[in-house]
Amino acid sequence: MTVSEATGVPLVATGQVQMHVRSRKPVHDTLTAIRLGKSVQECGFARATNAERHLRQLVTLANLYPPAALEQTLEVMLQCQFNLKELKYEYPGGICPENLSATAYLHQETYAGAQRRFKKEIPDSVTRQLEYELQLIAELQYEAYFLTVYDIVKFARAQGILCQGRGSAANSAVCYCLGITEVNPVLGNNLFERFISKERNEPPDIDVDFEHQRREEVIQYIYKKYGRDRAALTAVVITYRVKSVLRDTGKALGVDPIIIEAVARSYHYWDGRANLMARMQESGLDCTSSVAMQWVYLAEKIMGFPRHLSQHPGGFVMSQGPLCRLVPIENAAMENRSVVQWDKDDLDALGILKVDVLALGMLSVIRRALDFVALQYGRPFFRMQDIPLEDSDTYDMICKADTIGVFQIESRAQMTMLPRLRPRCYYDLVIEVSIIRPGPIQGGMVHPYLRRRQGLEKISYPSEAVKSALERTLGVPIFQEQVMQIAMKAAGFTGGEADALRRSMAAWKRKGGLEKFYNKIIDGMLANGYKREFAEQIFRQIQGFGEYGFPESHAASFALLAYASSWLKRHEPQAFLAALLNSLPMGFYSASTLIQDARRHKVKILPVDVQVSHWEATLEPAVSRSANTATVTPTAEPATEPTVEPAEHVSDCLSSQSKSQSKPKPAVRLGLNQLKGMQEAAAQRIVQARVQAPFASVADLARRADLSRHDLNALAAGNALESLAGHRRAALWDAVVSVPDKDILREAPVYETVSPQLTLLTEGSRWWPIMIRWA
Repeated sequence: MTVSEATGVPLVATGQVQMHVRSRKPVHDTLTAIRLGKSVQECGFARATNAERHLRQLVTLANLYPPAALEQTLEVMLQCQFNLKELKYEYPGGICPENLSATAYLHQETYAGAQRRFKKEIPDSVTRQLEYELQLIAELQYEAYFLTVYDIVKFARAQGILCQGRGSAANSAVCYCLGITEVNPVLGNNLFERFISKERNEPPDIDVDFEHQRREEVIQYIYKKYGRDRAALTAVVITYRVKSVLRDTGKALGVDPIIIEAVARSYHYWDGRANLMARMQESGLDCTSSVAMQWVYLAEKIMGFPRHLSQHPGGFVMSQGPLCRLVPIENAAMENRSVVQWDKDDLDALGILKVDVLALGMLSVIRRALDFVALQYGRPFFRMQDIPLEDSDTYDMICKADTIGVFQIESRAQMTMLPRLRPRCYYDLVIEVSIIRPGPIQGGMVHPYLRRRQGLEKISYPSEAVKSALERTLGVPIFQEQVMQIAMKAAGFTGGEADALRRSMAAWKRKGGLEKFYNKIIDGMLANGYKREFAEQIFRQIQGFGEYGFPESHAASFALLAYASSWLKRHEPQAFLAALLNSLPMGFYSASTLIQDARRHKVKILPVDVQVSHWEATLEPAVSRSANTATVTPTAEPATEPTVEPAEHVSDCLSSQSKSQSKPKPAVRLGLNQLKGMQEAAAQRIVQARVQAPFASVADLARRADLSRHDLNALAAGNALESLAGHRRAALWDAVVSVPDKDILREAPVYETVSPQLTLLTEGSRWWPIMIRWA
């Protein structure tokens, strides 16, 4: 009151509300303890002193505060008229030449890309599709978005970074012509409306995968081009789930850490409250105790609460002005990165465009393998476009489930399916990639499809409307798009309802929010004359997609990589193995498993050797060789791909391959990175020192490469010193005595006198009993 009177600023009544009812005080205290990393008992005065910071009735407030203060509170409330719709987002400019508008530049680059893609003549169907898409993009004013993604992809290709778009963007002919995606619109079943639609009124979403080992170069390019103030990564809100909530609430209550871990490890998401009490009893906790009852109560209350912010795998937001005027921003834990404190759903609601810059390990493998092939055959470059299409030998290998290391079809479940489905063309791979997913499996679609494919079951359709959606998969729904089409054609869904269904089926989300569609789907299909059994099957598949499912466009992009990696494994197994080893960790299998599989395919594997091995695996001629023989080692930054593809690239590839059949295949020399505990800096010093002259001994190696005892032990344990010291045990002894001196004695020569010759002891010697006792 004194301050108010002295300054003339009126008083405002505030309740510092932190909970809606008094009964939430235990939850409030627990969250305080979790935030401080202490138990509730240790929080002391950090806890709220009472439960009065809750929403109170007007009668209570009138008894606590003077009327003038309450009136001022209402006045402040009336002045708070901010609405999120007031945020005006502007997409960044500066991506077009000065003399061209965004619309004209997009049109120019699209048709220039179409000429490169189709060479002789652009098909009429593609031209019509391009015109339709360009018109819709211009109408919705998304030109800058497409050009931004195009600029990022163009930068990556200029740096020799392999990239490929996926997801709903694969439905776009514009994205294909710009080089963003690789799915040919002539071969695919385009559903451009799933990507962009006027009725849906939401921004497009283009996901682009880059090599996982070089994606950071792309990220830093974005920050350099737009600045940290205008570009930031999207956040992901991590919420409490069963195990995390048990651990945090248990720690807050002061439960023994051993009991907390035992309960958390034993509990599963399908367990209910009764099972939780049983798990606690199994872990040694009295279920009737107040601590156990309170633990269960708090865990149930806090379940689903936001726990912390994480970083999106690669969702970038860029703006014309400073982002901090639109959204809250914070520095990421990783250096040189900024993060928007909103998740992608919040950004979508505000119409803020997001570009997904994602990482994919198989792209690193394919790019490295292509570089090996190019160097092996003396070609300036070898690209995915140069891989022959529909190679029968490749499909023979796939049908035998010989797919260890191959993208998407290397898991045990996929390998079990391959001999039954027997893919013989690209679209078969699209189905193969999609069919081993919870959607088709839970919907009971796998076996009917296989029986129809094998001719054991008649292909039938409930109606012509359903046939148009399911004909390409023999009458069995496998893809998200097919389920959406059935919902619209058979259940009478409107476009908006189908879009809501699609959102509920979004990949990577647990089941939830789909039950509200049950009656609409079942009743709609029954009203249109479909059998209840078919309607139930469709809904079960929708539930499966709520867990995890592939859209057709997504599978089409992945099938391209599956085929490319299969072709490399079949025709260039040496290059494929070396590329796999250099791209680890990734995939299902360890380096040992990959090497054993390669040996079964008659690939010669050469061991790690300090005289010849580089940090990564390399290819060597499969003949006896000296230490100075050259190896096939791709450079760190491969040659930039040309912007115009040569017309004869496929024929060149085939002729080079046929000419090489008589040549002996190279061997794979394992790299120093396969040694446990070996550091890359030490390996690079070994390679640099070896350029001057081969190593004469372990001591010479240790001195010239400045190796520590740890480095020498890693080399000896991996048998990499065999050419210098013989077998592994002898190498370990040499490693012990070969650690170089440091500081001023490093270059000093060592002069040792000749050791004196001692006479051999006899059994009668007086020292013999002492030596026996020591032994």
